[in-house]
Amino acid sequence: MQTTRNPNARRPAKLPLAVAICLAISAPAFAQDAPAPAPAPDATDAPVAAPKDVKAAPTLGAVTVTAQKRVENLQEVPVSIQVLGSERLEQEHATDFDDYAKLLPSVSFDRSDAGGSVAYMRGVASGENGNHSGPQPSVGVYLDEEPVTTIGGVIDVNLYDIERVEALAGPQGTLYGASSQAGTLRLISKKPDATGFSAGYSTEVNSISHGGNGYVAEGFVNVPFSPSAALRVVAWDKKDAGWIDNVFGTRTFPGWDLLSGGHGTIDNAAVAKKDYNDTETRGGRAALKIDFNENWSITPTVLTQTQNGHGSFSSDPAVGELETRRFFPERYRDAFTQAALTVTGKIGNFDLTYAYTHLNRHIDSDSDYRDYSFWYDAYYQDYYSTYGSNPAAEFFVDDNGNPINPSQLIHGDDRYMKTSHELRLSSPQDQRFRFIV
Repeated sequence: MQTTRNPNARRPAKLPLAVAICLAISAPAFAQDAPAPAPAPDATDAPVAAPKDVKAAPTLGAVTVTAQKRVENLQEVPVSIQVLGSERLEQEHATDFDDYAKLLPSVSFDRSDAGGSVAYMRGVASGENGNHSGPQPSVGVYLDEEPVTTIGGVIDVNLYDIERVEALAGPQGTLYGASSQAGTLRLISKKPDATGFSAGYSTEVNSISHGGNGYVAEGFVNVPFSPSAALRVVAWDKKDAGWIDNVFGTRTFPGWDLLSGGHGTIDNAAVAKKDYNDTETRGGRAALKIDFNENWSITPTVLTQTQNGHGSFSSDPAVGELETRRFFPERYRDAFTQAALTVTGKIGNFDLTYAYTHLNRHIDSDSDYRDYSFWYDAYYQDYYSTYGSNPAAEFFVDDNGNPINPSQLIHGDDRYMKTSHELRLSSPQDQRFRFIV
């Protein structure tokens, strides 16, 4: 990017700047000539009331994070970390991965269709090529204490009732293990609170300019059973409206048209639709926290979510602005369930944490691959026509020699399972020398 200077912009005057410097240098001299301050009043003097219109200066509350597997003040953490608290997430209307990733300068990402976004930090990638059977990601993703990193992209958990998002840039393999070569993303959910009952909900109806309409309905309830036990349940249902139109059109395959006597033309009347790339997300989370005493507690958690996307999120400028022409129904379904168990306690002055998780993720998708077969056919028709041969008889007929529709559809059925156990022992946090095993 080239930076240009406005030729009409006025430069600051040199004389006022010189005067300001002189005044700043001579300030101690003026202070010496000032009259001496009045002596302090005696203890018997009547107290002077402060003016009523004087207000206390606002102060910022401490931001606590757990980036180093401890509860610490953000200002005391010696690592590159960015934090988005619940208030910031609400102000920015962040509801999914794409929303909060845009707020993190160290994070960039590739977005495919509904879900399936791949995160990058500091430009580091482990050979990522968009293949569902490719290498593991280079950015680890954690939900509370449990890893939820899989090949199929970042799990797009709905952000309702989330305490904060932490982004740790740079290698984090020491504390977070595999898939953290470039960094780690952590989603910290709000925990059950045994001090009192609370509940809330949020509803929304929205629309996209030149697109469709969507909605959001989500809520939570926190129920204390006793001074040492509480249950927190969260549920959500939302629809993200589409904005890309699948317009009506036809396509003629040269080889198929030649063999079928002029009948190799198809249309997309069955799937043509306005604003057809919408996404529906439904899910819920339940967490139970039991405190056995002031040192030991156990928190089982279950999270489940299903995201159904329709259509394609790419447009074709040759067809029109925010328009495309697809001939097969396209969809993307990302369903996952995570069961987790966290036990925290103390052994002497040492903090002990055990975290278990089992993640089951199923991604099911259909994609129109007709462009490939069309250009494959068109290229070979042009190539072999030059050399006096007809490849259609070889490429687009069945075993009986009958012409067939060369259209192609890719169906993906990918399943990922991850089970992890972590046992962590930490030395006292107030000591100068600290360690984590």
